[in-house]
Amino acid sequence: MHPTELLNVRLLKEIAEFINEETEIEAMLSGALSKFLKGTNFQTGWIFFIDDKGKQQLIVSENLPEALAQNGCNHLKKGGCWCVSRYQNGELEKASNIIECQRIENAIATKLGDNGGITHHATVPLQSGQERFGLLNVASPNTVTYSEGELALLESLAFQIGSAIKRIVLTKQEQKLALLQERNRLARDLHDSVNQLLFSVTLTARGGSEMTNQIDIKETFKEIQYLSQEALNEMRALIWQLRPSGLESGLLEAIKGYAEMLGLSVGSRVSGVLNVPSGVEETLFRISQEALNNIRKHAGVNVVEIFLNVTKTDVLLVIKDDGQGFLIDHGIRLPSMGLQSMKDRAKTAGGSVEWDSEIGRGTEILVRIPY
Repeated sequence: MHPTELLNVRLLKEIAEFINEETEIEAMLSGALSKFLKGTNFQTGWIFFIDDKGKQQLIVSENLPEALAQNGCNHLKKGGCWCVSRYQNGELEKASNIIECQRIENAIATKLGDNGGITHHATVPLQSGQERFGLLNVASPNTVTYSEGELALLESLAFQIGSAIKRIVLTKQEQKLALLQERNRLARDLHDSVNQLLFSVTLTARGGSEMTNQIDIKETFKEIQYLSQEALNEMRALIWQLRPSGLESGLLEAIKGYAEMLGLSVGSRVSGVLNVPSGVEETLFRISQEALNNIRKHAGVNVVEIFLNVTKTDVLLVIKDDGQGFLIDHGIRLPSMGLQSMKDRAKTAGGSVEWDSEIGRGTEILVRIPY
């Protein structure tokens, strides 16, 4: 075996051992790309994920020259590109040389940073079987054309990465399924045990109140009935949170069902076609649950308005009440765990949550989630 071929085999073996131990996609991509660059003549690289709608996302990059890295890699994220066009048309099937890259040319044309001699790049699709994920691009200074050996090595790397992405995705799906099954089990157990016990306490307290004429005892039973009914409502809300059974009928119906269970009346308006991925639906539903819980506990009203606006790129959910409202100090931590949870859920989904509230003038919550 030629010394260069032996080095390439060792490099691919090292990368394979690394990616087989990684459980997070971004860390796997970053590490694999870094090792590849250190073991080859390629100096810089970047990876795009491209979804079925053609939406691109720059996932990782390594050793980008100043011209490409400036403004958050803005030139790599925008504009046309031959490799992306060929990928989307299904014409890019293996590692290839790029004759010209409009994005690199645009970055150089700004003259705002050194391009490090990077003018052209090689590209290869990332896929596993028939499932495609995106593009891996690599480049070297002052290089227009990359050799067949370099392209073959790049293609071997892409094969490893594509398989690793598929493995991690399947593992995440299995973990999500296991979590869902555990949630359902807990929901059933709570419904069959604690929920029934609280219902029995409520009935017993009501009966005790009706069986006595002594005022003190009657009031005590009424207090027990009130507290057990509140606990029962909280338990039902918890069961809903564990198992959002209403989602099979659609997001809006699930939100309305949860609101009605809390004793809230909902007015709603939808703009656009409400057809979003299940993960986005669940995120919006969980955020809505937190918002509705806060309204029931703190707003002092039982009427809620919900607006859903769906575009080609994101969903805007607005939840509004005319209740007591609260003061917001944007310089400090959010005033409750519920609000922080809403913010964290939206951030995890790549979105955002904003609040508009004043004492005595109600609260408006704006949630924006991309898809």
